[in-house]
Amino acid sequence: MENKEFVKELTKMDEDFAQWYTDIILKAELVDYAPVKGFMVIRPYGYAIWENIQKILDNEFKKTGHRNAYFPLLIPESLLNKEKEHVEGFAPEVAWVTQGGENELSERLCVRPTSETIICTMYSKWVKSYRDLPLLYNQWANVVRWEKTTRPFLRTSEFLWQEGHTIHATEEEAREETLRMHKIYADFLENYLAIPVVMGRKSEKEKFAGAEETYTIEALMHDGKALQSGTSHYFGNHFAKAFDIKFQNKEGKMEYCYQTSWGMTTRVIGGIIMTHGDDRGLKLPPNIAPIQVVVVPIAQHKEGVIQKVEELKDKLSKHFSVEVDIRSEVSPGYKFNYWELRGVPVRIEIGPKDIENHECILFRRDTLEKETIKLDKLEERIKELMVDIQNHMFQMAKENVEKHTFIARSLEEYLDIFKHQQGYIKMMWCGCQECEDKIKEEVSSTIRCIPFHEEKLDNKCAICGKEAKHMVYTARQY
Repeated sequence: MENKEFVKELTKMDEDFAQWYTDIILKAELVDYAPVKGFMVIRPYGYAIWENIQKILDNEFKKTGHRNAYFPLLIPESLLNKEKEHVEGFAPEVAWVTQGGENELSERLCVRPTSETIICTMYSKWVKSYRDLPLLYNQWANVVRWEKTTRPFLRTSEFLWQEGHTIHATEEEAREETLRMHKIYADFLENYLAIPVVMGRKSEKEKFAGAEETYTIEALMHDGKALQSGTSHYFGNHFAKAFDIKFQNKEGKMEYCYQTSWGMTTRVIGGIIMTHGDDRGLKLPPNIAPIQVVVVPIAQHKEGVIQKVEELKDKLSKHFSVEVDIRSEVSPGYKFNYWELRGVPVRIEIGPKDIENHECILFRRDTLEKETIKLDKLEERIKELMVDIQNHMFQMAKENVEKHTFIARSLEEYLDIFKHQQGYIKMMWCGCQECEDKIKEEVSSTIRCIPFHEEKLDNKCAICGKEAKHMVYTARQY
């Protein structure tokens, strides 16, 4: 009875996906709402997921020669105005500081929505010669964008992220950097978060303000909406000219630098939830889970049970992140639901009879299957399970993407699909913004990306019938 009541606290995902998502993030204690509308408090369990993301990505960045730095939160308005296209792109979302203490400031200070302008200002001071290049810097920080409609992790007025900002002597080096970081993001989502992605380039309309090209990794959530999960931008020397970032080349001549920027945010935690979760709650891939194994004792009041549980924890902690639940005020059934809601990949159940038989019960969160295993085989079996669960979760997510990917060869067909389905719709596109705007007006769908590997579905644009230039992925988005 206790199990059923606990599960009933979650809205069914197929009945109300948005409420299901809200139920999970609150009841699994990932976040809570802050006093200021649009802001979130990331609770320890949610932040532990972000810490694992940081740890893995930070290691990948450092492998490729990047170093961490930190730049100020407040940016003078005069700096923001140096790059017209950039400031126009962020103007509606900027938060301003106009007073310091009791004194009105002589110049408004922007709370960073992104850091290109302040970082470029510093780069212009630091770079003098080709010997100074490349600068491969990254910062872990928070940013503020005053959003009208917010949802924790997916779109909040303040969020955490990393932003890489690099400068190079040549266009070739900068372009290589942009694509290298794009690949790191894609590999991270697929290999650690078990989320399949589409890699490609943004349209002119959808690219980052001030960029020459923006590359994106797009993921499809369980409900068929797309989530932009990481972007990498090639700036050319657009910002270098605005901020006068020059270097003396080997021939003694002054040249402008070439620049990149790339970032991933806490919204990928929302992506994990919406890709893998079910009606019991979270399902966390083992490669990112803060707790990989939880040990739940049965009849823990009996002699030797708690001792055995602690013994198992000490042994398994050499290889896995392990938690034991020895709360005496709640039943084993309550604990099972508690840890299933939090998405822990593997649960061990052990009681007096199990100890007597030198065995325990293993439960895997992804398939809800149980098995009995001898204690001397436990370590190796859990290692196998971690790999199997990670791969199975990726495969299930991939099958969901395939199931929710459609093809439209005309506007009529496109609109008909959206009446009955949610997901990616692949179509041929002429490259005109008018056609891009048309699908947004009709069904609030956007071009998510022009994939690197384009299929030729037709010769004509699905919207206007003119000659097609690209195959694109379109979808509604978070």
